[in-house]
Amino acid sequence: MTGPPHPAEAPRPTEPPRSPEPAPTAPSAAPGNPHGATSLSRTPRQLWTRSRGIALGLVLLLAAAVAIAVIRSGGQHGRLDPRSAEPHGSRAVAELLDQRGVSTRVVTTTEEARSAAGPDTTLVVANPDLLTERQRSRLHAATEDSAGRTVLIAPGTRSIGTLAPGVTADTPSTDSTLPPGCSLPAARRAGTADMGGIRYDTLAPDAEACYLSDGLPSLLHLPAPRGRGDTVVLGAPDILYNSRLDEQGNASLALQLLGSRPTLVWYLPSLSDDQAATETERRSFFDLIPAGWRWATLQLAIAAVLTALWRARRLGPLVSERLPVVIRASETVEGRARLYRRANARDRAADALRTATRSRLAPLVGVPPAQAHAPETLIPALSSHLRSPGQDLHLLLFGAPPGNDAALIALADQLDALESEVRHS
Repeated sequence: MTGPPHPAEAPRPTEPPRSPEPAPTAPSAAPGNPHGATSLSRTPRQLWTRSRGIALGLVLLLAAAVAIAVIRSGGQHGRLDPRSAEPHGSRAVAELLDQRGVSTRVVTTTEEARSAAGPDTTLVVANPDLLTERQRSRLHAATEDSAGRTVLIAPGTRSIGTLAPGVTADTPSTDSTLPPGCSLPAARRAGTADMGGIRYDTLAPDAEACYLSDGLPSLLHLPAPRGRGDTVVLGAPDILYNSRLDEQGNASLALQLLGSRPTLVWYLPSLSDDQAATETERRSFFDLIPAGWRWATLQLAIAAVLTALWRARRLGPLVSERLPVVIRASETVEGRARLYRRANARDRAADALRTATRSRLAPLVGVPPAQAHAPETLIPALSSHLRSPGQDLHLLLFGAPPGNDAALIALADQLDALESEVRHS
């Protein structure tokens, strides 16, 4: 229920309630309104006007999601897969290696990649950032002393520190085609290649840095600390794509880096890997959300709060509205009086009666409305207009609340009598 009414609208308490009158029936449908719609009923046009912005936003969001899905599915299908003939696949380099006696085998689990590592094997790790921390640690432990070659394709900050200790990833190069700029035989024979990708930095003294951009290489050759093996870090996968293999020295560089051993094992990380699934289950839902989505959600939340604050200040002027049902004033007064009585709110009812009486008496005795509730101003002005000065006006207008219903009714009668006397004086 709402609070008590404004003092100016306070009803006079009634005698003990009479038997309730029949509830008013809803008005019949007016001519021209055959469905009996009230002012609270919304027309289809109003509903469309209020909801079209949300509907348009949902349509745009759905269209953007579909477009992104189509673009990504078309451009990334079979990416770096030696069995794929798509532009971003690597079937061409696998066939060229096969003509040179190098057999290619595709594996999709960490255990298969670990067991395949050996002195006669080149292990290519596509998308190293998709591996979990445990997968990267186990893979590095298997390849560190295998005496074979490990080729990491575009590892980022997430994986480079584990798979190639001592190496850090920097920002990508602004150039797409770079000269070798090093003494590595494979790079010198290949010459200029499409190696403008992630740049790396290392303090390893025996590392060979090639294809430098602003002093940082996008290709690193790291000899193994023990044995005959080595690790090659490629900052860009472009030299392995079917669509880019015949450009620059890409084919020569790819064949030399991947064809140094008779067996090539191509590791494509997969979600079907048991180790990846086990570690993923331990991660919370928020760990699976990309960082970009978390930042976007935070920005949307801030935008929603700012929009709410902006809209909350646009109160505008008051607008009159037709009531859906016409209620007689007497029913409203009686209903509010019954609410006061049910709550035993004699103090608030008495205060409402006194406040309303003071507000009506002040103009009659020449007291400004701002001083109507100040006893030191109102009472002397009233005393000069009364024929019976012995009446305790302070107790009547500013006294304590009555203790029972009878006293409340008596107070109302006295206030009515006082107002009547002042009006006729």
